[in-house]
Amino acid sequence: MRIAVIAPPYLPVPPPAYGGTEAVVDALARGLHAAGHDVLLIAHPDSTCPVPTASVLPADEVVPMGRAAAELAHAVLAYRLAAAYDVVSDHTIGGPVHAAQYPGLPVVATNHNPFSVTREAIYSTMVGRGSIVAISQSHADTFPDGIGGEALAMLTRMTPDKGIERAIRLARRAGVPLRIAAKIRAAAEHEYFADVIEPLLGEGIEFLGEVDAAGKRDLLAGSLALLNPIEWDEPFGMAMVEALACGTPVVGTPRGAAPEIVVDGVT
Repeated sequence: MRIAVIAPPYLPVPPPAYGGTEAVVDALARGLHAAGHDVLLIAHPDSTCPVPTASVLPADEVVPMGRAAAELAHAVLAYRLAAAYDVVSDHTIGGPVHAAQYPGLPVVATNHNPFSVTREAIYSTMVGRGSIVAISQSHADTFPDGIGGEALAMLTRMTPDKGIERAIRLARRAGVPLRIAAKIRAAAEHEYFADVIEPLLGEGIEFLGEVDAAGKRDLLAGSLALLNPIEWDEPFGMAMVEALACGTPVVGTPRGAAPEIVVDGVT
């Protein structure tokens, strides 16, 4: 893959002395490069990390440390370079907000600082657009309420064996909204929808219709979990893999290939 790693602008990577975040970014960039990926590190101009590196601001523009103008300028210019890559690993504070200017660009934003009120405002802009990474389980446990998705999702086709009716009843019992994206083209699918599912809609249960690739990613990445209570021995199940690729856990029935894809208690 082509991976752009964006470091904060203030210190070289690796740092000559102080710089925990920069040390982490240095190890990450080296590891991705050693794994065979095409890595571009966008960082302070004095960086010596042995991977392809670019800088977008001169050293005298990023002092003193912590200036909002320098952080934002670094993010704006860095994303111009990163936009050509397959995925962006962003370790800045300004980047997650500016990433909205590049819809469809996969972004993984790592927060190296406490989830404060200010950072909650920043990282909430990532919901439905990318992934947010904490740096320890203790850190993740402080993740603010409201940043993550607030609804469950289904990504399926409109047939009884997919367990849509069961998913609706589960969501209602849990008191959590459910958004259903489903293919509904064949006559039998329309009939099942009209007779069984449509009467159950409302009161937190929403039918989205069939979604395209971008809509699918937005739905999965912005949801609490994917519901997949299948009622048949499904030989694989792409929706589960797609949800997990978005960092979204799967709640489903252990039938068919589901136990091979979903690690119970982990994913």
